[in-house]
Order: sequence, then C-alpha cells, then structure tokens
Amino acid sequence: MVVYTYFGYVVLLWLQVRLRRRPIVQQKITPPVSVIIAAHNEQNGLAAKLENLRRMEYPHDRMQVVVASDGSTDRTVDILREHASAVDFVILERANGKAAAINQAIKQANGEIFVFMDTRQRVALDAISHLVSCFADPEVGAVSGELLLDTDQETPSDALGIYWKIEKVVRRLESASGSVVGVTGAIYAIRREHYIEIPPGTILDDVFVPLHVARNGKRVVFQPSALAYDRLSQAKGKEFSRKVRTLTGNYQLLRLAPWLLSPSNPMFFRLVSHKLLRLAVPFLLVLMLASSASAPGIFYRAAFWGQVALYVVAFMGAVLPSARSIKPVSVAYTFVMLNVAAAVAFYNFIAGRYKVWT
Repeated sequence: MVVYTYFGYVVLLWLQVRLRRRPIVQQKITPPVSVIIAAHNEQNGLAAKLENLRRMEYPHDRMQVVVASDGSTDRTVDILREHASAVDFVILERANGKAAAINQAIKQANGEIFVFMDTRQRVALDAISHLVSCFADPEVGAVSGELLLDTDQETPSDALGIYWKIEKVVRRLESASGSVVGVTGAIYAIRREHYIEIPPGTILDDVFVPLHVARNGKRVVFQPSALAYDRLSQAKGKEFSRKVRTLTGNYQLLRLAPWLLSPSNPMFFRLVSHKLLRLAVPFLLVLMLASSASAPGIFYRAAFWGQVALYVVAFMGAVLPSARSIKPVSVAYTFVMLNVAAAVAFYNFIAGRYKVWT
C-alpha cells in the first residue's frame, strides 16, 4: 500500500494516459474575470501583489480585483484604501477565516470567471490569459495553474522540492486523463456558475471547490503555463506546520462533505489514491515495522533493519540540520517529517482542532 501510494498510482495514471488521453481545447478568449484574494495581515506583500496584478497582460477593462481583508490588524486596510481606484475591497472587522473572507469577496465579484490567488506569490504576467484559454473547452469547469518553488540553498527544502515535483507529475497525469483532485491554491480559476459557498472554517478551499466542480460533471484541469512563484520557507518548522495544516484539511473535508466517500463522487478512486491513502501511510509504516520485527526469516530481518536504518538517518537529519545537505539524509528526513505531519493531522482530526488560518 505504501508503494502504491507513492509510485503505483502514478504508474496507473501513466497507463491511463497512454490508453486514453483527454486533450483540452484551448483558445485565446477574454471573458470578464474577477481576481479573488483573501488577506489577513498582509502589509508586507499586498502592495507588491497589487502592482503585479496591475501589470497583467489581460484587458484591464475585463479584469476586476476583489480583496477581502479578514480582520487584519496591520496596515492591510490602509493599503487597500490607497489603491481604491484599482481594487474593490471588503473590510471584515473580525477574522473568521479564509473561507468566510472568500465568500464575502465573491459577493462583490462581477466576472464570468473567478480567479483565486493568495497574496504571497508573484504570478506570471500572462498567467490569467493561460488559465482562461482552457475555458474555451465547454467540458472544463476549473483550471489550476502551476506553482514553482524556489529556495536559497539545498537544505531539507531540496527534498521537499522533489516531493513537490512528484506531486506535479501526478497532477499532469490526472489532468491528461480526466480531472485533478485538487488545484494550486495560489492560482486557480472556475466558472462563476460552479462556485459553491465554502463552509466557514474550511482549510482546503482549493480541494473543496474543484471537487464540487467535478461533481457537477465538469473537468478540473491543470494548466502548467499559468505560473505562480513562491519560496520554500527556511524558517524552522514552517514547512512542517504548512503540511500539518494541509493534511488536517484533508480529514476535515470528509466531515464537511460526506458525499466524497459515496458513489455520488465521480472522483472517489482518485481522491482515495491521491489524498486519503497518504493519510494512512504513517499507520502502514508502523504496521510494516512491527510485522517485519515479528516475522521469521532473512528477508523480514533485512526489511526490519532497513527500516530502522531509515529512521536513524531521518533522526540524524532532525538533530543535525547541517547533515541535511547530504541528499540521502535530506530525503529520509523529509519522508519521515511528512508522515509525522500526517500523524499530527490525524490527532487534530480526532481532537476537533481546526485552527483558523494565520
């Protein structure tokens, strides 16, 4: 099951693409779009983001920018007022979470296409045009852009970069054979008619929204030419916290949308293979270690000590950050770190801990 989760599903998708590829009809079109951004204490990056959007290569008379300030206590609101001529904004006095902020921003949107972005990432100037071109295909209901990650040095982030590359391969194959399970939260778009109000407190709007689009019978596709740029954080524990939040969000989705585990979900197999099995891997690893330790024979002895070696190397990476510059140590540390994050997410789920975004 562990091998299937990380490799088998990719092979299965590759075979499906080879047997039945589903191309996307693309055409240069310029429907009215509304760029939706939820912002909470974003004074450091908001002005740069608005300038980035001002320079977009999309007809400005057909592009609206809507920003919802979710209980910001810094200069976020002041910056929005300084750009009032170019931005429609909503000021929420209390922080109710990203989902609630998006829902309020949507009420001000007038575009046929909603383009969702975050404040932190810079987007390519032709990104919106590339996203929108996919909507020339009537079967397409949502489009995900591609997030490119950068880092200053080869640290554990280097192994996280490998993980992200694998994730993008999965998304490309899912898109080429049908629909992707989730989209890139930093840059994705949907048709107005397929938007459904996001339940307050939802962590993963970028999974909740596209799954509803697929439920409506439309494709959710991946457009690698619509680029956003971000940096892997070097701050201690930052990437771990992000992963815990994402994986906790996967558990939360099952509570918010029980239909995901029913026959009414056309993406059931892909959801299980792409998202849910990754939540099970920590428990499978414990079971594998215990069964290898208790089973007789040379093969199981070797398997047991191989696993012990993996965890020793990962522990070395945890206590000696400098050792993570060694690729095997970085990969082992990152693999174990991601699965510890999944275990913490399970604890959050059973404890009912769904933290409002920060």
